[in-house]
Amino acid sequence: MLITTLILTGIAFGIGILIYVANVVIPNKVKGLEQADKISKILPGLNCGACGYAGCFAYAQALTEPKALSCCGRGTEDDVLTKSPCTVLLNDPEGVKKLEDVLGVKLDLSELGKKALIHCTGDSEAVFGYSGIPTCKGARQIEGGFKRCPYACLGLGDCVKVCPQDAISIDEGKHIAVIDPDKCNGCSLCLAECPQNLIELVPSTTKVAYLCNYQPLRDIPGREKCNFGCVHCRKCFIACEEDGIHAIEWDKERACPVINQDKCTLCGSCIKICPQNTLANFTKMQNRSPRLKVLVKV
Repeated sequence: MLITTLILTGIAFGIGILIYVANVVIPNKVKGLEQADKISKILPGLNCGACGYAGCFAYAQALTEPKALSCCGRGTEDDVLTKSPCTVLLNDPEGVKKLEDVLGVKLDLSELGKKALIHCTGDSEAVFGYSGIPTCKGARQIEGGFKRCPYACLGLGDCVKVCPQDAISIDEGKHIAVIDPDKCNGCSLCLAECPQNLIELVPSTTKVAYLCNYQPLRDIPGREKCNFGCVHCRKCFIACEEDGIHAIEWDKERACPVINQDKCTLCGSCIKICPQNTLANFTKMQNRSPRLKVLVKV
């Protein structure tokens, strides 16, 4: 019995020595993971996946990669923060400061901020009564929706239900969703909820917004654009060309204007000449009531 006890004690002692040696020789913190742990503690911890990563820790790990911050805050597409900013964190000045300290960089929030934009001004009448499941996804299953414009906002509020900032509401007059840019933090959760693909995440520095989604080259029999839809007259494109700015390109596949926000000087020529009010000054959508945010002139 004594011999057995001594043997077991010797084995335990030997294992203890091995553990001690391993603890001294082998680093107890893996390089990269320690940095990722610091970053993850600064992130909101919602694990929402809006940044494109599986969770906050996965996003933190991505920020520790060698090339992750090569051009950080300069508006390029080479770094993680520019391509996939944590929009929740960007609305927390204290958190941003902590992240800057850990990463050793200065972030340009004007380049990283995002806002959701709905490409629809409403006013599309219903072509039949819908009494099914009160969701946009459900309504779209029946002949692509109940509105005359097949690309219109159905206004049943799928996006409203998922917005964590209460930034989306339904305009009772036009029966469309309206986003309050002041409340929106650009989390992008509403994008996946819209079956009409009307919502786009745009830079918060966007100057001119295009508020229509009608595609004339994909006409559907018995359906047509609403009274405020883009008539594809190209007047905005021509006006921008005449002013020598060349900030508007014409998308031939969708027959609609595409605005280069970097070139745009916000002169207002395109907004003033648009006969349908489908172009709006995005900077003036701030500090307005939801009902006034749909159409904004210069």
